[in-house]
Amino acid sequence: MSASSSFEQLGREVIQLEAEALLTLAERIDGQFAEACRLILACQGRVIVIGMGKSGHIGGKIASTLASTGTPSFFVHPGEASHGDLGMIMPVDIVLAISNSGETAEILTILPIIKRMGVKLIALLGKTESSLARQADAILFAGVGKEACPHNLAPTASTTAALAIGDALAVALLKSRGFTREDFARAHPAGSLGRRLLLYVSDVMHTGAAIPQVNEEASLREALLEMTGKGLGMTGVVDRTDALVGIFTDGDLRRVFNRGIDVYSAKITEVMTRKPRTTSADRLAAETVQLMRSLKINGLFVVDDKNHVLGALNMHDLFRAGII
Repeated sequence: MSASSSFEQLGREVIQLEAEALLTLAERIDGQFAEACRLILACQGRVIVIGMGKSGHIGGKIASTLASTGTPSFFVHPGEASHGDLGMIMPVDIVLAISNSGETAEILTILPIIKRMGVKLIALLGKTESSLARQADAILFAGVGKEACPHNLAPTASTTAALAIGDALAVALLKSRGFTREDFARAHPAGSLGRRLLLYVSDVMHTGAAIPQVNEEASLREALLEMTGKGLGMTGVVDRTDALVGIFTDGDLRRVFNRGIDVYSAKITEVMTRKPRTTSADRLAAETVQLMRSLKINGLFVVDDKNHVLGALNMHDLFRAGII
């Protein structure tokens, strides 16, 4: 067996072992998990996640996931907690302590103070017969039969299991709270997800004098000047009531040349595309991207319920807004 094949086999074995550990874990979701959810939902403060070493790294991720899905949470290093950071924990909070052994000294040191404050304790651990388990109000068992490490020492399968339990907890709470896509986006305003879920057509469209449009009495030449001046690769055509009746685009211009039409004498109504597809100002910009892609067009006019033009936008606008 080549070195490359050996590496591939070892990689598969690790993933298979961890996958089997997760499948076993799913069978252990029981009343204790439900009790942990009830305790968190009843909490008037925040979920304080603590953990040392690799468990601490997992704890940081769990706290972040909880916070971004509607459960206020942050991570406190248990070692630092003994040197002042314990003041971050209030009686209205709840503590989620992560320890595979259930005997992490830094956690056990601060437990008496936490318990005296009346703070509820959820233990995410790998051994139910442990000091941490005996003091917990709810136990989330994330024990595994074997680590992926060949020496059964390095936290691998156990940290994957703890992370999965944290995700299960966050999603169960999310659904119980009725947390929506918009709520999630508000927690991620700077990311692409937030932009896709929070930006509406009204946020990115051109308005007022920046809208390329001519009336239906205009000549093709006038329409071309309007289209060139506004730089959106199109112009709308409106009737006497300012309702949109047509559109003329770069594609239409190519077809004009192919047909040998005189640009100087033709009327815009002779060459425009009638009854163009439009969008509304209150539509999500991300949905508009999908519409434009499905229609294979680069620009759209935004109209109200009477077909009056409110704005215009093209793919470049959506790209600049970070939607694409």
